Amino acid sequence: MSLNQVRVGVGLTGSFCTFAPVWEALEELKGRGAVLTCVFSYHAQQFESRFGKPEEFLSKARELSGTEPVCTIPGAEPLGPKNLLDVFLIAPCTGNTLAKLAGGITDSPVLMAAKGHLRNHKPLVIFLSSNDALGLNLCNVGTLLNTKNIYFVPFGQDEPERKPNSLLARPDQIPAALEAALRGEQVQPILLPYGEKQE
Repeated sequence: MSLNQVRVGVGLTGSFCTFAPVWEALEELKGRGAVLTCVFSYHAQQFESRFGKPEEFLSKARELSGTEPVCTIPGAEPLGPKNLLDVFLIAPCTGNTLAKLAGGITDSPVLMAAKGHLRNHKPLVIFLSSNDALGLNLCNVGTLLNTKNIYFVPFGQDEPERKPNSLLARPDQIPAALEAALRGEQVQPILLPYGEKQE
């Protein structure tokens, strides 16, 4: 399936260690003709870390999308009612965002955008990045795996010895996950060894 002219919303939340590979995947989507709209959680647009400064992230989003990123709940709210997106990708999706999404909480721009998008019965794709996805958050993974119109980028244990509860999605699988979701399908297999590239 072609992604040319597909309107892809991208919700960025505060798993800063995954921003670099997510940017690379978004570059690929842009190269394939996707039209990007970036939405930032409050943490993603405010916190500085060893992985970069928020102004750098916002600048990168402007460069990729050609538009100003959405940074407020009022700014995100019209995305659903105005039917501005074909698919919404939360990448990265922290455990905090995952839990709130499963609980119907909309206290950030990304969550508001997700809520508005889902009301249109269109696909929401989750790029999971959580140190407790196999711990307290496992119930939320299960809930969302069984929720209509929600799909996952294939994921695996990124550091099973040091962080046995951690799951991280595969950046190289983002395009395939989006294409499948747009067909109403979950890309398979959903569980992949993290260090090996899927052909």
